[in-house]
Amino acid sequence: MTKKRNRTRPAMSLQERLDKFTEDARAAAMKLPPGAERHALLQKVRDGEAAAQMDRALFPPDPQHPK
Repeated sequence: MTKKRNRTRPAMSLQERLDKFTEDARAAAMKLPPGAERHALLQKVRDGEAAAQMDRALFPPDPQHPK
């Protein structure tokens, strides 16, 4: 007998999850002293912001449908 996959959907949209991640990572980075760990967190923030921009560009919230 095979086990069924858990097919639940995330509670938040991808955009909301990316925004929350970047806010949390930025707040954590600001608490750290300058150094490699802070730099790595800020790089993750930039990556998250870039992913959010790509998501907005590929899937606009209000797509324009031709009439």
